Amino acid sequence: MKAYEITSFGMDGLQQVERDVPVPQPGEVQIKLAAGSLNFRDLMVLRGDYNPRLPLPATPLSDGVGYVTELGAGVTSVAVGDRVAITFFENWVSGDLSDAGARNNYGAGGKGNLAQFVCINQSGLVHVPEHLTDDEAATLPCAAVTAWNALFEQSRTRPGDTVLVLGTGGVSLFALQFGTMAGAQVIVTSSSDEKLARATEMGAAATINYRENPDWEKQIRKFTEGLGVDQVIEVGGAGTLGRSVKSVRRGGTISLIGALTGSGTLDPTPVFMRGIRLNGIFVGSRAMFEQMNQAIDQRKLRPIVDRIFEFDDVRSAFEHMASGNHFGKIAIRF
Repeated sequence: MKAYEITSFGMDGLQQVERDVPVPQPGEVQIKLAAGSLNFRDLMVLRGDYNPRLPLPATPLSDGVGYVTELGAGVTSVAVGDRVAITFFENWVSGDLSDAGARNNYGAGGKGNLAQFVCINQSGLVHVPEHLTDDEAATLPCAAVTAWNALFEQSRTRPGDTVLVLGTGGVSLFALQFGTMAGAQVIVTSSSDEKLARATEMGAAATINYRENPDWEKQIRKFTEGLGVDQVIEVGGAGTLGRSVKSVRRGGTISLIGALTGSGTLDPTPVFMRGIRLNGIFVGSRAMFEQMNQAIDQRKLRPIVDRIFEFDDVRSAFEHMASGNHFGKIAIRF
């Protein structure tokens, strides 16, 4: 079978290799992967930014959807022929994240899903909504579960709430879709007017071009009549966190998800003086994934897929991610 390995950090270090098809051990399921999707984390892993001490060679990619082809002894949760998604954490089934639950996550050392066949423990699999294509379903494990966790697990987004979403990447657009589905008013930022227009078509209540409005927190305050938003989906990291603090209401929530921007400093005083909650979001559990899938199925929601790349053209997919020109998710068709 074909697979990819990172043999050295950087684009040139991503190499296609030949391997034997893995055989499922007791409790494991062999899956023929049909599609995957990229997250910014995958690009960070490839560049060496995520873990410079990552043992190489390593197989990248956390998101994958495929079809069950063989069962190991003792598997009861799936059957041959089932379509399943691979959860980000193999061992985080429910409840709060623990050291044990975080131990096996995909795409950053150990197991990775950029291979035609993989063997996964049955605890790390979920069925996906039937109305989704393989490419669409492959976008769910990381970005969608992260947005769901932020909005409905770590916070309690309700109709009428205001949610600020930074950018138009995978997590951000899922937050826009889930937020509007819940009746929230979602504000979206981007440096592209074209992307903002598309966000408006998707239901954004307001949009802000942060390049034209570098002090965008002032626009947020204006839109919310000086109160601030109920929640910020903070994917920028250090470079935007200070403005997010200024954008959120007293007692509001900032969901810390990504680190896309550069360095910055944060004065903690307004955080405790205004009772702001900073929640670190590291994807989510299998139970969250399953609950999210029920909502997606009921509303027949469809993920936003920017482009689909073929398996033999994976490098182009990573280059497209690095360009920052995408709107939504980048899929890989196996």
